[in-house]
Amino acid sequence: MPVDPQVQQILDESAGRPPPQTLTPDEARIEMRGAVESIPRPDVVASAVDREIPGVAGDLPVRVYTPRGDGPFPVTAFFHGGGWVIGDLETHDNMCRLLCEATRSVIVSVHYRRAPEHKFPAAADDCFAATVWTAENAEELGGDPSKLIVGGDSAGGNLATVVALQAREKGHPHVAFQLLIYPVIDCDFNTPSYLENATGYGLTREAMQWFFRHYVANEAEATQPYVSPLRASNLAGLPPAYVLTAEYDPLRDEGEAYARRLEEAGVPVTLERFPGMHHGFARMTHRIDRAQGIFRRIREEMDKVL
Repeated sequence: MPVDPQVQQILDESAGRPPPQTLTPDEARIEMRGAVESIPRPDVVASAVDREIPGVAGDLPVRVYTPRGDGPFPVTAFFHGGGWVIGDLETHDNMCRLLCEATRSVIVSVHYRRAPEHKFPAAADDCFAATVWTAENAEELGGDPSKLIVGGDSAGGNLATVVALQAREKGHPHVAFQLLIYPVIDCDFNTPSYLENATGYGLTREAMQWFFRHYVANEAEATQPYVSPLRASNLAGLPPAYVLTAEYDPLRDEGEAYARRLEEAGVPVTLERFPGMHHGFARMTHRIDRAQGIFRRIREEMDKVL
């Protein structure tokens, strides 16, 4: 279908903003922060508390969102997007609040070490360590450790898939569900969705190449399964997954290919493409009417498993 009119309005308004590949990483971080300043922070959770937890290379900042009502709740280790370079706890605060409310899940939003200061595997290592901590401290957080979820959007979705792969290979912690919101799954920039949506829809092909150059040391490293999970030889035994993609997103095809690979490996998976949407729409439900059901859909898919 055509681009949703409300999405097009957002794209038109952002047309004058400098693309990340024309900026330094610090400048791009400031730009992303500025772009989300107007997004409201809905008062829909019981609490949102900043704290630090043990990480691989020092303490990791996290923000713990607790839903209203009585637990124990499912508990989600959530990893923000931003190409492993520019996102943070603030850029995804509204998204985590809405996710906490809709899913009645404790959300542990993790601020992992970012590239290029800390290249792969720093972010993946941090996210795995944070997931282990979340599992071990679930009861203290008001959560149920048997209902552990890993999730994220874009690069955060990539990190969620990598954590699930690591947990399977290490035998712990037990992950019950994967929430993958338009995830980065591969380093192939020549898929039909990359070529069709190379420019004009917010996230661009050139920007994704810039993100990858900052995240990995070389092209060979980009093909490793912990960077490009689509290239993992075996996906059997991974947790059930809900994979969301957007029609006008360069990452659409790789997310859908990963869902097919999961299904072929016997993993229960629901794949849903949101027509007329672009990359990043899940953080813009305050402006996009047709996106407002996304967190309800996430809850429905979680409930099937949990």
